[in-house]
Amino acid sequence: MYWRLGPTYHGRPREQNKAALKELASSPDRPPGLLALDGDLAVGWCELAPRAELGWLAHARHLGPVDDLPVWSVPCFYVRRTHRGRGVTGALIDAAVELAAAHAAPAVEAYPVDTAVPSHTGNLYTGIASVFAGRGFQVVARRKPDRPIMRKATPP
Repeated sequence: MYWRLGPTYHGRPREQNKAALKELASSPDRPPGLLALDGDLAVGWCELAPRAELGWLAHARHLGPVDDLPVWSVPCFYVRRTHRGRGVTGALIDAAVELAAAHAAPAVEAYPVDTAVPSHTGNLYTGIASVFAGRGFQVVARRKPDRPIMRKATPP
């Protein structure tokens, strides 16, 4: 819920955030993200939504809108420790682009960490820039050296 609420997320009771996520996940229109499964075991998750639904991003100092294109955003990942380094993030990125395209989004936008930049943040939950670049994402803005905004046009 952080990407939907911003820093106020931390000031809310945990149960309130959990209830809000459960309500969002129960929406028949659009889930709040994608799960990666290894058999019946959930091994990864990424948030995926139209950027307009992630209102906090419009006010984030380094992540504000680049333009008016109605992109979808993939701002957050979680991969189970036992499955890290096994391509789970890449699979989630590919699925996010496919789902966004199915909903007629013109592009998918991400806010990863560029680990090639010295003194980059260690908070890698937004993904790593090289993984996105390897999947055809391009840097469209860089307002902080280690935090590019990257996009990939969705297939027609």
